[in-house]
Amino acid sequence: MDAPAKDDLHYRVMTSREPPPAKDDGLVPRDRDATGRARNARPRDGLGRPLPRGLPGVPTTPEDIVLSPVESLREAERLLAAGRPFHAHEVLEGAWKASGDDTRELWKGLAQLAVGITHVRRGNEVGAVRLLTRAADRIEPYAAAAPYGVPVAALTSWARALIARIEQHDGELPEDQLAPHLIG
Repeated sequence: MDAPAKDDLHYRVMTSREPPPAKDDGLVPRDRDATGRARNARPRDGLGRPLPRGLPGVPTTPEDIVLSPVESLREAERLLAAGRPFHAHEVLEGAWKASGDDTRELWKGLAQLAVGITHVRRGNEVGAVRLLTRAADRIEPYAAAAPYGVPVAALTSWARALIARIEQHDGELPEDQLAPHLIG
C-alpha cells in the first residue's frame, strides 16, 4: 500500500495539530441545559430506551424533583410494581445525589438494583447479573441498621436469588418477581 500523498486529507490530518475539518454527518447535536450540562431530551420508551425524536414517549421523572427519602422509596417501589424500573432508577438516583455520606452507598445500590431489573426486562442477562451483583454487594453492609425501613437483608437475598435464576436460564421471569419491596 502506498504512503498517502502530502495533499491527501488523511496525511494532512494525521500530521497536523489542527483538528480535522468538521463534517456534516447529519447527527443532531447533543441536548444541553442552560448551564451546558448534557441532557437527553429524546423521548424514551417504558424501559428507558431512547426513541426517535418526534415520537411520543413515556414521561420520565423530572431531574429537579425533590423527594424525602421515604417518598423516594415509595415512588420507586410504585414504579417497579408498574413495570418501570428505569424510571424507578431515576427516582433512586435523585435520592442518591441528594443523600448524605452515611446513606450514599445504600442509595447508589438501590439505583443499581433498579438498573439491574431494567436489564432483565430488556433481555440483557449479562448486564443484569453485573448490576444486580453490584447492587447486592453495595446494600448488604446496611443490613444490621437499615435506614428508612429498607428491608436490606431481604433485598440482598432477592437480588442474589434473581441472579441465580438468570444464570440458570430458568425461562421467563414473571412480572411480579421483578418488583421487589423497597420498604419493609
